[in-house]
Amino acid sequence: MAAATSSSPISLTAKPSSKSPLPISRFSLPFSLTPQKDSSRLHRPLAISAVLNSPVNVAPPSPKKIDKNKTFVSRYAPDEPRKGADILVEALERQGVETVFAYPGGASMEIHQALTRSSTIRNVLPRHEQGGVFAAEGYARSSGKPGICIATSGPGATNLVSGLADAMLDSVPLVAITGQVPRRMIGTDAFQETPIVEVTRSITKHNYLVMDVDDIPRIVQEAFFLATSGRPGPVLVDVPKDIQQQLAIPNWDQPMRLPGYMSRLPQPPEVSQLGQIVRLISESKRPVLYVGGGSLNSSEELGRFVELTGIPVASTLMGLGSYPCNDELSLQMLGMHGTVYANYAVEHSDLLLAFGVRFDDRVTGKLEAFASRAKIVHIDIDSAEIGKNKTPHVSVCGDVKLALQGMNKVLENRAEELKLDFGVWRSELSEQKQKFPLSFKTFGEAIPPQYAIQILDELTEGKAIISTGVGQHQMWAAQFYKYRKPRQWLSSSGLGAMGFGLPAAIGASVANPDAIVVDIDGDGSFIMNVQELATIRVENLPVKILLLNNQHLGMVMQWEDRFYKANRAHTYLGDPARENEIFPNMLQFAGACGIPAARVTKKEELREAVQTMLDTPGPYLLDVICPHQEHVLPMIPSGGTFKDVITEGDGRTKY
Repeated sequence: MAAATSSSPISLTAKPSSKSPLPISRFSLPFSLTPQKDSSRLHRPLAISAVLNSPVNVAPPSPKKIDKNKTFVSRYAPDEPRKGADILVEALERQGVETVFAYPGGASMEIHQALTRSSTIRNVLPRHEQGGVFAAEGYARSSGKPGICIATSGPGATNLVSGLADAMLDSVPLVAITGQVPRRMIGTDAFQETPIVEVTRSITKHNYLVMDVDDIPRIVQEAFFLATSGRPGPVLVDVPKDIQQQLAIPNWDQPMRLPGYMSRLPQPPEVSQLGQIVRLISESKRPVLYVGGGSLNSSEELGRFVELTGIPVASTLMGLGSYPCNDELSLQMLGMHGTVYANYAVEHSDLLLAFGVRFDDRVTGKLEAFASRAKIVHIDIDSAEIGKNKTPHVSVCGDVKLALQGMNKVLENRAEELKLDFGVWRSELSEQKQKFPLSFKTFGEAIPPQYAIQILDELTEGKAIISTGVGQHQMWAAQFYKYRKPRQWLSSSGLGAMGFGLPAAIGASVANPDAIVVDIDGDGSFIMNVQELATIRVENLPVKILLLNNQHLGMVMQWEDRFYKANRAHTYLGDPARENEIFPNMLQFAGACGIPAARVTKKEELREAVQTMLDTPGPYLLDVICPHQEHVLPMIPSGGTFKDVITEGDGRTKY
């Protein structure tokens, strides 16, 4: 029997035991010691939660129709007993898993032993569990398939927390498996025990504590289904060590038990709803598309929609690449550090088509003033997002892909009747593009960080998969690299987790072995998971690291410059005793792991240095020394409006 948890407390049961009742320690048991006959309590309906980019359709097939296991050939005879850990690994194999990011420990050793007996699953060994979960995210974000990470109990499990929260906020399909102390020791403050189900309750879409070895096949099937259906998100499966060691004969034909969740999955949108949206488009003069992570799986349909309507496209940070950033109808990113013309378009629009977005504060600023002149159409797969921050005039709870397909059919059938023409509006926005282009200042021979990204974009022809940490370099990478396709851009958007870039690049490189993968990182973010250089070297992954090194915690420093009279409050990351030297020496980190590296300090030397990085087989680190005075612009201060946009100035100016 499994103890399953969701975002609110739930009463659960365990099978009767011959052992005496366990003492209750500082936290309560996640299951009841009193057996219950009513098993319906074990399957509380789940809410669709936390994710914008869905890798499956809204109305997935019934569990009874799933036939993944029909062609699977097990290495065990049907009636041959095997350990719970081997059942778990085979369950992963039956889900098509080829790669996991797993770091072993005492409570997960059995799983790792079972992994060595698998001929199809590769373990990419991270050097820290946070590196493992971020790598699993990079794998998922770049491929659309669920990422798998495994950790031991206690500190191993808690090291996954940032990655789970990140996947929750950015709607990333993830299955995290953790070892747990034996069932009889749960709740006793045993060595390396943490109640990880309770710890992660609010930052996972769902989680399980496995209390019966016979439940493993069903739980794993449910975990993958939950992670990838509806609004995707992370699911955690906690497996006590004695369950891993117990011998059993698995039943692979168990049905999933998710009736409440299945009944809540959105249905395909009604034709009448889509017709109403098309009517609003035909009546508008200044429409604009506002697309987010929920549009990543609908890139083709979105492109056709724009072709049929001629409506310009503004993207969120999560939505970059869903529509080509180099297209003339692209307004690029909107929001706090979005382009002036994207924010101008929203400010002056009369119809805002919000597809797969959640009206995040970094996009809207002051909510009351955001798109205040516009009628709002909101399409999202998660009903909880509809009207949460901004009340729409028309809403559709459903898959953006299906909605776009339906609207495209309506538009194609009524093309002659509608005769949409937004040429005057597009011309107005083109004038804004000419008047307020993305630009940057020069600092003599020093290298502007934006210029380094422009050079990378040019030399890779915009085809690289880009991961980032969090901070100024993240915003510049969003602004100055022109993403052509979805899943090229991997960044911790909602959580803003520093240290994300390097391990995410590992996951992306594993999922896309023939792609150019570049981690555009800052010195502050890079050093947070610098140990993953060892993983890159051992796995011989061709990850390139473009390190924009300004010796400061750049984004916080920018706010200090703008709002705190440039008072430095622990944002200098170098050695105060040797301010004229670059500290730490990032090249030595790379050298310690046998990774070739170089440093460039002059603008005239940059192009050749970037080309050398790209031409060098295998991994490479390029340390680009940048002036710390540069600011990310444009900038709308937090809680501000379009009228508050800042387009000038840097750290050389006093405010």
